[in-house]
Amino acid sequence: MEEDTDFRIRFSSLGFITDHVGFRGTIKSSPSDFVVIEIDEQGQLVNKSTSGLISKVLPEPNNFAKKTKLDFQNISCQEGSNQEVNTFTKCSDDRNHQSGSEKEDTINDGTSTGEEEQVHVLGNLLDEKTNDLLTHFAFDIKEKWNSKTELIGSSPEFSLGRILDKNQRAILHSAVRQKFPFLITVGKNSEIVVKPNLEYKELCHLVSEEEAFDFFKYLDAKKENSKFTFKPDMNKDHRKAVHHFVNKKFGNLVETKSFPELNYNAATPNIAITVRFREKKHKHRKRSLFECRDQKVIYTAFTLRKENLEMFEALGFLAIKLGVIPSDFSYAGLKDKKAITYQAMVVRKVSPERLKNIEKEIEKKRMNVFNIRSVDDSLRLGQLKGNHFDIIIRNVRNQINDSTNLRERILEAIENVKNKGFVNYYGPQRFGMGRKVHTDQIGLALLKSEMVKAVKLFLTPEDLDDPVNRAKKYFLQTEDAKGTLSLMPEFKVRERALLESLHRFGMTEEGCIQAWFSFPHSMRIFYIHAYSSKIWNEAVSYRLSTYGSRVVEGDLVCLDKDIDDEHFPSSKVHLVTEEEESASTYAIHQVVLPVLGYNIQYPKNKVGQWYQDTLSRDGLQTCRFKVPTLKLNVPGCYRQILKHPHNVSYQLMEEHDTDVKTEGSHIDEATLSLQISFNLDASCYATVCLREIMKHDF
Repeated sequence: MEEDTDFRIRFSSLGFITDHVGFRGTIKSSPSDFVVIEIDEQGQLVNKSTSGLISKVLPEPNNFAKKTKLDFQNISCQEGSNQEVNTFTKCSDDRNHQSGSEKEDTINDGTSTGEEEQVHVLGNLLDEKTNDLLTHFAFDIKEKWNSKTELIGSSPEFSLGRILDKNQRAILHSAVRQKFPFLITVGKNSEIVVKPNLEYKELCHLVSEEEAFDFFKYLDAKKENSKFTFKPDMNKDHRKAVHHFVNKKFGNLVETKSFPELNYNAATPNIAITVRFREKKHKHRKRSLFECRDQKVIYTAFTLRKENLEMFEALGFLAIKLGVIPSDFSYAGLKDKKAITYQAMVVRKVSPERLKNIEKEIEKKRMNVFNIRSVDDSLRLGQLKGNHFDIIIRNVRNQINDSTNLRERILEAIENVKNKGFVNYYGPQRFGMGRKVHTDQIGLALLKSEMVKAVKLFLTPEDLDDPVNRAKKYFLQTEDAKGTLSLMPEFKVRERALLESLHRFGMTEEGCIQAWFSFPHSMRIFYIHAYSSKIWNEAVSYRLSTYGSRVVEGDLVCLDKDIDDEHFPSSKVHLVTEEEESASTYAIHQVVLPVLGYNIQYPKNKVGQWYQDTLSRDGLQTCRFKVPTLKLNVPGCYRQILKHPHNVSYQLMEEHDTDVKTEGSHIDEATLSLQISFNLDASCYATVCLREIMKHDF
């Protein structure tokens, strides 16, 4: 494999966690020496025949808080949105709530029977443990409200886990809302989170809980031409407060008016507030979220096998053949170029039949698609359990000046990493393998809103004399986008998309902003993630060189024992105290470091200061990790500094080369190859695990 000297210098400065000697060898001699197979959320290898990517089995609950922001005033459907919001509650609390308000033409037309059925459905959808935890969460909220105890800090939340089947999610949303009217459910990326309905609580300060119950049921029914009437109220200021509440919270959906209510026993008529849904005046207005759900979008899932092909290049080629754009594809993770990789994919607006029709054409590009079937939703990054690797390391030999038996060295190294783990660095492919420019440099320019510089970095040529680099060299010399397009090969989809935009909008700051929009969001944010990853690598290396394997005061540790990805909230992160350091309360495998973003906390020790100094060095002292001009927001996350490989197996093989003989010997020279297989959690890198095993940079 061709070595990138500049990157090797950068990567070789990073430390290790284990202290064995290791050995040398060559990886990726050919793509078939490095096979990567995605493991889906059900633990199945995606290269196996499967009947469905989107499982209908409810997962184990994953109870954590997410700071989901809801805008009740502007619920709308945007193209490509993957967020569901269920903002209004229905309920059936084993009682028949009836208020004195008028509801003859509202929602008393058979909904209660359906609600009772949905409540019983809840017991069938959730396992007993999750159901009990949900009930406990609900009544804990209600108890605090009834006791007038304020909820401290951010709003408490309870996750029901990720439910991949869309219909099952809809049923579960409805069942939870109906059983617990004082809760709302929020769905994002197939996960359902339950939280207190603060609007319900607020309304209960103005009207009876019985009325609040019926009002939210009315809203959730969304029945056109229906109305809801609160109890008569003679207090004008109080009516004004109710009017204000309803219009402030739900004014885009409903309108309120006060009407006199006939009461022959009273000297003056009572006044009651009536609520009704607004008429739909504009046919061509933005479609509501509820209307969007009714429009069926075609999603086709498949397994993509590619060989020695960059993933974005593969997607660009598939997009051209299918007549869609690259952002219509969704995937759970990025995969190596110089390898044979298998990964799950979903494409929008393409039927299974249409995808099957291009099978022969894409084989010429070393791609295959199989397990083709219809599904209900797209994939998202991280929606996988991990990856399985089958790797052959060629020409295995001792480190220089190491005379110990090679087989003993290999056994020692593998067992050491199995037991102690490896430093969870982001791997070389995260940063690109160019000698002159790495993806993190482009990401830094984007974070500093240096759009022209970022474009020039992207189009910087390597010191190679081939059509791609000749085209890039011409562009930097002339800034002639049209002329560069005529030189750029067709298969360089990203470069051509960028150049086409530059030709249209010009090489100005605004033109370069428009050019970046020729990339899908996942690709734009990839560069910023690359910068964050580089800083994280350097931070963990500094942390280990400063404190070693001790857990010290000011470290951040994850309190959840079963974290297997980066996407856990700050509520699960704990700052180690002086007393906890003295008592050795935590172990090194629990320590996490923040991946840069606007919603993370830093360690309160030398490592935290290192982060601040590094951001200052790069001119990001005031950076909020948001690039509004490119619609990029990076909240950040936390990453465990150590990981372990799973299901490790290996075998040494002798390979005889008849052309190489030992001096003075007539025996064929035998070289050793190591065949090793293991599984890694999502977002871990096999090259990094091998680096720890071998103590050798690639």
